[in-house]
Amino acid sequence: QVIVQGKAITDMDAAVYHHYKTEAMQYVLDSFQRLGSQYELVVVEGAGSPAEINLRDRDIANMGFAEEVDCPVILVADIDRGGVFAHLVGTLDLLSESEQARVVGFVINRFRGDIALLESGLDWLEAHTGKPVLGVLPYLKGFHLEAEDAISTEDVAASGQHTLKVVVPVLSRISNHTDFDALRLHPQIDFEFIGPGKALPPADLIIIPGTKNVRIDLDFLRENGWDKAINKHLRYGGKLLGVCGGYQMLGRSIHDPEGIESAAGASDALGLLDFETTLEKEKQLQQVKGTLCHSGAAISGYEIHAGISKGPALDNPAVKLEGRVDGVRSEDGQIMGTYLHGLFDDEASLQSLLQWAGLEQVQAFDYHALKEREINRLADAMGKAIDIDKLLAVVDEFYA
Repeated sequence: QVIVQGKAITDMDAAVYHHYKTEAMQYVLDSFQRLGSQYELVVVEGAGSPAEINLRDRDIANMGFAEEVDCPVILVADIDRGGVFAHLVGTLDLLSESEQARVVGFVINRFRGDIALLESGLDWLEAHTGKPVLGVLPYLKGFHLEAEDAISTEDVAASGQHTLKVVVPVLSRISNHTDFDALRLHPQIDFEFIGPGKALPPADLIIIPGTKNVRIDLDFLRENGWDKAINKHLRYGGKLLGVCGGYQMLGRSIHDPEGIESAAGASDALGLLDFETTLEKEKQLQQVKGTLCHSGAAISGYEIHAGISKGPALDNPAVKLEGRVDGVRSEDGQIMGTYLHGLFDDEASLQSLLQWAGLEQVQAFDYHALKEREINRLADAMGKAIDIDKLLAVVDEFYA
């Protein structure tokens, strides 16, 4: 799925997208110019390696963009993976002369141990390339911030005793997996992402996550036998929550008459609740606040979906918002679905949903405060490790 300036415009395979990049660059430049008119310094994050020879002619995320707007570049490498000097020198060597000239320095990330043992390597790197090392960032043990792309499978060391088991099947096109970070970090929750080919284990709560292609992931869910596991889970009294695309799967059917996510057509959903969903071109994008219908607890989150759901089951909603309702609850309270992302982030809604799932005594857990502490921890580490004066000096020198 290709999203341009916050709006989904189409689905493309990799080959088609590669050719589309020339057109996409105009949107990238437009966004950059808008930011440049508002701020003195714009930090542009690259993606992947800047030295992918086979992708260079249509690069819009790394050196292609830097060349287009004539900006300096800092190369960042992860020493924890090993081979950091080979990565930096090899990358620099594969760049064109004009690209090499705009590299103003290096930053090494995730270093463990005594920095003194690295000094000789840093001296060699500067002498060999003529580029300064602007800083060496330490490996921050137990550091928790939202994973940007890949699902975080890092074990979380939690204090206290796990008393609630929560599992999330990893759909082939899973989206917004950061919805579950608060659950991963909660000291009372044994949280597990279940990958393809693996059976869903016994749990108190199963959550069907959002997806970039709900009908394809319905097939994927069935191919892995997870639909049968969900039915068994419900027979034994477990709770089930569907989020966004996972919510749509709870109904009777999903219609995509215009082929928005895949080939035009319709698919039978899980049939657990009496409603249908139709995908539409216009995507719902908004931040919302409201209350959970089953408890009255305050909740905030955001919507980003292309579906409209209708049916008798929706007469029993999950969330009350300003001027409307959202989602669904089964009559027996065992199943819940909502379009809202971020529903576990606020302390009140997190506590209420965990109690609904079967955790009677919920420990206080402020996920927002935890994120703020981690951001401050990262900022402190960067302030100590990065030579800010040298960094600003090489940037100023580039533009001189």
